[in-house]
Formats: sequence, structure tokens, C-alpha cells
Amino acid sequence: METGQEVTATAQNVYAAVYGNSDLGSQLSFKVYKRRWFVLLVLCLLNCSNATIWLTFAPVANQSAQYLQVSLEDINWLSVVFMVVAIPLSFLTTWMLDTLGLRPTLILGSWLNMLGALLRFLGASRFDGSQKFLVVMLGQTFGAIAQPLIIFTPTKLAALWFPEDQRATANMFSSMSNPLGILLANLISPAVAKTSAQIPTLMVWYTVPAVVVCFLASAGIWSNKPPTPPSASAETSGSEPFIKGIKLLLRNKAYLILLVCFGSGIAVFTCFTTLLEQILCVQGYTNDFAGLCGALFIGVGVFGSAVFGFYVDKSKKFMEVIKINISMTALCCITFSVVCLLPQQKVAIAVVCALFGLFGFSIYPVAMELSVECSYPVGEATSAGLIFVSGQIQSVVYIVILQALTKQLADSPLSTCGDVIYSWKLPMMVMAGLCTVFTSLFVMFFNTRYRRLDAEVQATYKPYQRDERDSSAPCMYR
Repeated sequence: METGQEVTATAQNVYAAVYGNSDLGSQLSFKVYKRRWFVLLVLCLLNCSNATIWLTFAPVANQSAQYLQVSLEDINWLSVVFMVVAIPLSFLTTWMLDTLGLRPTLILGSWLNMLGALLRFLGASRFDGSQKFLVVMLGQTFGAIAQPLIIFTPTKLAALWFPEDQRATANMFSSMSNPLGILLANLISPAVAKTSAQIPTLMVWYTVPAVVVCFLASAGIWSNKPPTPPSASAETSGSEPFIKGIKLLLRNKAYLILLVCFGSGIAVFTCFTTLLEQILCVQGYTNDFAGLCGALFIGVGVFGSAVFGFYVDKSKKFMEVIKINISMTALCCITFSVVCLLPQQKVAIAVVCALFGLFGFSIYPVAMELSVECSYPVGEATSAGLIFVSGQIQSVVYIVILQALTKQLADSPLSTCGDVIYSWKLPMMVMAGLCTVFTSLFVMFFNTRYRRLDAEVQATYKPYQRDERDSSAPCMYR
């Protein structure tokens, strides 16, 4: 049996800095286990694989439409189905995570992800005519069912397996493996499927990793949580019943602001990654360049997430980081909505995409941790999962609206889009406007104390007590 490494909470140092007194009395000790890194690795690989399945076709939309013999709008639905399917299943997923636990959720997600990848391969290589698209769509649907089982898990895993000073980092790694998968899709799909005939080969590239990670999850994850908790809050993780937790969230003003505003941010990023190739091709930019922009957007974003994740783990300045970064993200969105409409601006577009990712992606793991902090003791999967649901609902609405606002062009000399060309000028302005409005609302009105960190201080250092009903009592983290 694996032995644990003894750790202590970091609250004493922070308390001393805030109150000038580090004497908090007797201190509880907690153990962490090396196996936590394997569980984190499996989740990262699974999240990455699912993301590549999600956006396989977006970077090669024209080739995919030609091979599957459907329209570009039908190809977009291969991505949109992830949002549509995730919405009704999200409540079941949050209940499953907080009630049944981490292990059955991850293993079920890995099997659904693998079955979806296999169905896509069979549909693309073994069927003809309209059946080809239908089977591929069925495979995408299986992947979409798997997505909430996977993407809701990072905050739960971080809370159950990692100590307080590693939670944001663990959340960052597991959350950013999803955009890393999007990055790989943006690089691999254009490189492999240069012509429509190479779409079946592309399916193989994404099927093999799905099979491998399914084996790792099924054989390697043995329990929902470690033998002993890594922190005081881990002992009561998901302590509120599911329905009661939902009611508490709906009465939490700070959480509702985060739910709506950050959900809008998720929607903007989903639109960007799904529609990027179709937006840029109008002005003559190739699929390879669109893939490069997507790679910069995500690659620089993952780097930013790592930097800010480590910083937040040490400083606990969740609100400061997210408010500054979300404001810079809105500025980048406005800039992109202008430069993407101009020809021969490769450098400007690439730089804006990189900055857009740097500030935007760094928000995600911080916001997921913040959702738990402002809603504790509601279960981590419930608080983080509902934000994802909000993002999915708004993503579907945004994509439908933006596509409806496009205008077909009779001619565009520079276009590399194929036979049908659309103007994205109005949709881009609308997207920038929505991003600006919700960013402004969040910066002005969001404020919360960090309930989970407060609870851990009280549980870890016995003499320190704070009456929840007494608003004048000192609050450790704000």
C-alpha cells in the first residue's frame, strides 16, 4: 500500500501576514499520495483526447464537407453537438461526480470517448453517401456525452487528491489539457487532411489515443479518493446534498454573476475556435494559417494558465487575477474583430490571437477554483459544472446568432473558402460587443470572500473560529 507524504496547510503564513500573529494554536496534519499525479495524468490525457474529437473537423471544414457530402453548416454541427448534448446531461454528471465519485465517472467517460472515436472511424471509412455523415455524427454524439463526465472533473480531483497549495495548479493542468487538445486538432487536422480523401486517415490519428487512455483509466484508477484527505475541506467535499446545493447556488449573488459572465466568456472562446477558419478564409488566409493562429491562441494561453495558476496557488488572489485578465481579454476580442476583416495582416492577426489566448485561457482554471471558493460547501462538481453548462448554453446561442448574421457574398477575389463565401463583419462586431458588456458587468459587480479557504483555516487551526453569522468577525481570505 502506498504511503503518504505528510503536509501542512499554508494558512499560518497568510494569517501572520494579514493579522501579524502566526500563533493559531494546534495544527492538524494531512497526507498526500504520489498516485495523485497518475490520476491527474489520466484526466489530462482524457480531456485532451476528447477535445481533439470535439474539434477534429473545424480546422478542415471545407475538406470535411466535401468528403462527407454535406454543407459547411452541417460540419459546424459536428462541433455544436457537443454543446447541445452536454446541456441536458450536465445535471446528471454533477450528481454522479458528487454522489458516486471520481472513479466511475472517469471510467465511463473514457469508454464513451473511445466508442465515439471508433464510430467516427467506421463512419468515415466503411459507409457511403448520407450514411457516412450520420455515423460520424453518432460518433461525435458519444464524444459529446463523454465531455461533461470529463470536463467537470478537474475541481473535484484537485479538491480530493491535492493539498491547498497545489489545487489551482492541479486544476490548471487538468483544465488546460482541453485547450491543448484543441491546439493539437488545429495542428494535426490541416497537416493530415490536406485533401478530402485523407479524412479517414485523420480519424485514425484521433482514435488510437482514445483507446490508450481508456485502458489507462480502466486499469489504473482504483479509488475515488486517497486513503486520507489532503486538506480539511477534502473531508467534507460535496457535503451538501445535490438539490440543496443547487438551491444554495441560486441564492448566491456572487456565484450567479460568475455563472453568467464567465459563461459568456466560454461562449466567445467556443465561437472563436469553432469558426476561426471560416472567418479568416474570406480575406485569403489559408487553413494552415488559421491552424497556426489557433495554435498560438491555445499554446500561449496554456503558458499563461501555468504562470497564473502557480501565482494564484501561492497568493490566493483569485479576484485580482481574473478581473485584470478578463478586461485584457475583452480588449483583444475587440481588436481581433477588426483585424480579422483586413487582408494581408498575418502578423497582426497572429499577435492578437496569441494575446487573446494569453489573457483568456488563464482565466479558466482560476474561475473554476473561484466558483468553488465562493460557493463552498456546495460540491465542487456542482458549482464548477453549472458554470460549464452556462457556457455551453450561451455557446449554442452565440454560434446560431453569429451564423444567422453572416451575409453571403457574390464574390471575394481573395477568398480561399470554396464555392460559398460569407461576410463575418457584423457577427464579429456583435461578438466583441457581447464580450465587452459581460466583462464590464463582472468587473463592476463581482465580489466574494473565499469560503473554502476560510473553512480550512477554522478546521486546521482549532482555536481560530469564525461565526458565519457574524459579519464583523475577521475573514481570512477576501
